Order: sequence, then structure tokens, then C-alpha cells
Amino acid sequence: MLPGVDRAAFAVALAVRLRQRGVPVGFTAIENFVRALAVSPPDSLPRLYWTARINLVRQRSEIDVFDAVFAAVFGGGALALDPHARRRSRTPAGDDDAFASLPANSTDQQQGDALPWVTLPPVVADAEESDSSPAVPERLPSDVSGLAEVPFEHLDDREMELLGTWLRSAVADWPTRRSRRLAANPRGRRIAVRATVQRSRRTGWEPLHLVRERAVDKPRRVVMLCDVSQSMQAQAPAYFHLMRALALAADAEVFAFATSLTRLTAVLTHKSAAVAIEQATDKVTDRFGGTLIATNVQALLSSHHGGTVRGAIVIVGSDGWDSDSPEALAAAMARLRRRAHRVIWMNPRASAPDFEPRVAGMAAALPYCDRLLPADTFRSLHHVITEISRVGHRI
Repeated sequence: MLPGVDRAAFAVALAVRLRQRGVPVGFTAIENFVRALAVSPPDSLPRLYWTARINLVRQRSEIDVFDAVFAAVFGGGALALDPHARRRSRTPAGDDDAFASLPANSTDQQQGDALPWVTLPPVVADAEESDSSPAVPERLPSDVSGLAEVPFEHLDDREMELLGTWLRSAVADWPTRRSRRLAANPRGRRIAVRATVQRSRRTGWEPLHLVRERAVDKPRRVVMLCDVSQSMQAQAPAYFHLMRALALAADAEVFAFATSLTRLTAVLTHKSAAVAIEQATDKVTDRFGGTLIATNVQALLSSHHGGTVRGAIVIVGSDGWDSDSPEALAAAMARLRRRAHRVIWMNPRASAPDFEPRVAGMAAALPYCDRLLPADTFRSLHHVITEISRVGHRI
């Protein structure tokens, strides 16, 4: 198999095709694939199939995409190479399932054709249109490596606190914005007239040395709104830990909402994580009830805290279930999008392989979001922090 073919070029070409279909193949996976081809040269198509699949596929939901790409490259037959492929049963989507959808990577239609919006937003852009650099899996500390993929409802308070500390340490490379303050900098393009005149006193008022200055960068403000309604009961404690990490490490403003809006910045900055989460839970009196997303977004923008949203990265953690009308939510999100720098929506349902936002509230809000990210495990919350840094530094 592959006589006279450069193994590295072949691995990169196959990885590029997978990334174009939405499979996040990183540099480490490509390197492992090249080494596997060198150690065990494939002498048959099945051996090449399994060598590539073991090294390039990390999640079960990516197997169908890999089989389609492999079949396109080698002329079909990928399904027959996997004896367990026919056992992968897809539960048929019922009419009463609000989160059921068609396969996201179907080759019969373009991605997003069946979604209930008119203009395809950038949150569902293809891999080659988003960021050119492949995602490299991060190395986790040994004490949290076994908990990062565990669903929130299976974690106790001690494990929650441990993973919350890990999230806090992840807020390191935070995005910045240019302020109005100026500081001396030899690489600045602007000449500091006052500092140059003061230095010219040493040379008989001849400005021999020009002092340059540039604008001072400061951390970009972050505002997070967390849904604590009945449908988000399992995710609310974990989202509180994320809010605490942002409030402590990034000086963020954090709010919880169900039927009313509650500011939690003061209580979540307590030095004890257990006390902070307990106080935040007690302060939210309407938790595990109904949801009024549009009303609470409008309440935030109309309050005296609405100025914190201006130029900030706004994170909304919710599954999209809303008792308000979709038109009201669309109007509130449009107003929020005009004031904020970026809007990121975290949805715990988005991690499903066949997720499609058919909920009316989620469909109405999505065109005004810059990113739609899954948030069902602590690893996905860590990815949210990484995405905030990437979004902030790209602009």
C-alpha cells in the first residue's frame, strides 16, 4: 500500500480533509499517524483504515465522518472494514424531541441548511473558514484528568471544587483591548511631545531623542449570564464554578437568571469556594423554576450594570428554553449584540452528535451569537475559556 508516497504528506492531506468535514485533528494525532505508518507499513486497505482511525479519531461521533472521508479517498468500502459499523444505531428523531435533528455531517445537504434561520451565522462556519490552526489536546493535571469528561450530575461537591480550581488556573492568557491611556514605548508610532521636550532640556533644548508612546492595553471585560431554571438544574453548580473562576481571575461581572436577574459577582468572589457556591445558591431565590431569557437580557441592558456590557465579551449559559416569545428574545439579543464586543452562547445540549437548535428561543438567539459552544463537561468549560482568549486576540 502507498508505494513511493511521502508518509507525512499523505497524513497531512488526510487530516486536512477530516478538518474540512469538522473533525478536529491536531498536530499530535498527525505525528502519531506518521510514526505508526513508519513502524507498521500498511500492506492492506483494512490495516491502513485501522491505523488511520486509531490515530486520527478521538470521539465516537467522528467515526461516520472518518468513514465517509476514507471511502472518498480510497473508493468506498469503509463500512465493510469496520465489523461494528452496522451496530451503530441512530435513534429516530421524533416530533416531540426538541433537540432531535438530522446528522450534522450529512453529505446530502450543506451544514446548516435545515436550521430555522434565514442567514447562516458564523457560529456554524466550516472548519477551514474558522481558525486555520488545528486544535491540539491540552495536557490535564493528574488529579483532574479522570474527571474532565464526567457529566456534571455525577460529580460531588469536592470534585466540583477541584475542577473549579482547575478552571481558575486556566484563565491565564486573557484577551485585551486598547485603552485611552498612553505610555512610553520605543515601538510606538506616536511621538510623546511632552516627554520629548523634557528630555531636550539635557541637550540645550534640541530634541535629539524622540520619545515614542503607544496606547496601553487592558484586559477586556467579561460578563456572564447563567440560566438556573429547572432544565439547567444539573449544569447550574458547574456554571457557578466557571463564573467564580472568571470573577476571581478576570474581574468579570456574573449574573444568574430564571424569572428574574440576580447579580452574583460579590458572593462568588469569596475566598472559600464552598461558601461562595452556597451563598450564590441561597441568593438566587427563583432557581429551578421558569425561564425568561429575553426579559432578563433586557433587564440587564436597562439597569445600571448595562454599561459593563459595552465592549465586553458576553457569555450566556442556557439551553435555549424560554417562556418569552422568540421575537422578544431576538430583539433583546440584537440589542445585546450591538453593545457587546462578542457574544458566546454555551449550550449543554450542543455536545450531542446530531444537535440541531430547533428550540424557538435558541433559534431566535443564534443569529446574534458569534460562537455556539457545548458545555456539558468541565473539559468543554475549559474550551470555553480557551475560545474566549482566541476570539479576543483575533480582533
